[in-house]
Amino acid sequence: MGACSSSMEERGRTTLNDVAAAIEGRFGNDISRTPASHGCALTYSLTKPSSLPAVCRSLFWDCGCLLGGIIAEEQPGRWQMHYVFLLLLSGWIDVVLTLPIETTTVPSIVAEVHAADWHEREIEDLFGIRFENHPRLGDFVLHDQIWHEGIDPMRRNFSASPAQLGKQLDLEWQPLLVVGDPGSFAMPVGPVYTGGLGESLHFLLETVGEDVIRAIPRLFYNYRAVEKIAEGRTVPDALLLAERFAATSAFAHSLAFCQAVERIHSVEVSARAALLRVLFCELERLRQHVAAISAICDSTALAVPAAQTSIITEQLLRASGILAGHRYLFGLNVPGGLSRDFKTEECRKLLASADEAERELRVLEKRLRYSSSFLDRLEDVGVVKGANARDLNLVGPIGRASGQHCDLRKACPYSGYERLTFEVPCETEGDGYARLRILFAEAAQSVRLMHQAVDALEPGPVRIPCEGNHPGAALGWAEAPRGATLHWVSIDEKGLVERYHAITPSFNNWLGFFMAAENFAFQDFPIILATWGLSATECDR
Repeated sequence: MGACSSSMEERGRTTLNDVAAAIEGRFGNDISRTPASHGCALTYSLTKPSSLPAVCRSLFWDCGCLLGGIIAEEQPGRWQMHYVFLLLLSGWIDVVLTLPIETTTVPSIVAEVHAADWHEREIEDLFGIRFENHPRLGDFVLHDQIWHEGIDPMRRNFSASPAQLGKQLDLEWQPLLVVGDPGSFAMPVGPVYTGGLGESLHFLLETVGEDVIRAIPRLFYNYRAVEKIAEGRTVPDALLLAERFAATSAFAHSLAFCQAVERIHSVEVSARAALLRVLFCELERLRQHVAAISAICDSTALAVPAAQTSIITEQLLRASGILAGHRYLFGLNVPGGLSRDFKTEECRKLLASADEAERELRVLEKRLRYSSSFLDRLEDVGVVKGANARDLNLVGPIGRASGQHCDLRKACPYSGYERLTFEVPCETEGDGYARLRILFAEAAQSVRLMHQAVDALEPGPVRIPCEGNHPGAALGWAEAPRGATLHWVSIDEKGLVERYHAITPSFNNWLGFFMAAENFAFQDFPIILATWGLSATECDR
């Protein structure tokens, strides 16, 4: 844990000025520094599109930045692409590529930054922009046997008419197979998959024996077009969508959305609202981590611990409902703060439930630590090495179990986290047991943060109205239970949402799941999947 903390401090010594000097010195006239905007600390405009891959490589590898994501916007007469990177302890860096609307191709950065793979594939499917030299485009968000190529539902001129959408199923469609050795076969799992997820996803496991050689996840069976539906809606209506597309992380996603709107309005929430937001963020994290531990126990056939943690999860959900009025904390976050205030006595009752949950988790962790049959299923299983986790930009507990220490609460503080004291647990083994240890350690830190937030509460308002029409765009972020989430919000002159894009931790981490599943036995697959704790729903937005 200490080694990872030192690494974060060392990487944090690279300043924005260091990055600016390196980028501007190397790329000269190919890149132009512009006034920082959208909540980013440093903004560049590319004047030579062909330099894009090299610029992104320099930021990701040479400067040690992390990839936040790629945001595509169709504006009147032009495309605007935002390549967002995070410099730890310094802020976000936005590389903007602007192209005429007639442009149909953009240089791919996947060969330089592998973590951009799914981001480019998503943009190609939804906007029709092709990325030059990308190894595989199409049949991603929009499945070929249901949607035809070129429909581009996120374009401004898209029409949901039956004539455009109507199409017979592609009965000739077949999944792409990788393993072609004699005797090889593919085992499909899903899309009706009940392995503790209750979500629609499909895995194609290829092998020539007992070990998985290739593991290919296929998601987006329930594509809901949340971002398209948000266009032209009011901010409160779009907030309902942001809050509900992934209920188990509702508060984190709504918080990131609200912070983007608050940046557009130049509104800073009150200290009381910020601390109450911390309280509910950590309550959500605690509950989600307990549920993830329960799924791991269930995957290893430990029925009693699975039941115990399920009971703790239910108790935390009930405590949430009693205090907040909703088990998943719907309706609390609003631009400018919270929809209602809470008495200190009410908050302390919630802390009592959190303390009880932590005590039970400590007992359970000690028992699991000395269960050899349990540890045999987790230790040295589903290993993702630190170099691979860095290459694929893994986030949240998954990344931190493989030495990737980034946690937005410290790396890019928000909502008053910079005033609170806590540790970011980090492991280096990258196996299932490391991921489990991270969950236990983070749950304990969440309870600690909840106490600090309540102890620091002072009288004051909980909402500063975001009034009037303030056109603009901004980035909001939060460390959701599964990792970093980014929400981009653009508002027009009428105060309506022009573009909304959510980058979720599961979307980032599903890309790297194959690293853990491959070269391990078939019977390890459900356990590895449980230790990742990913959500298909966070992708089906």
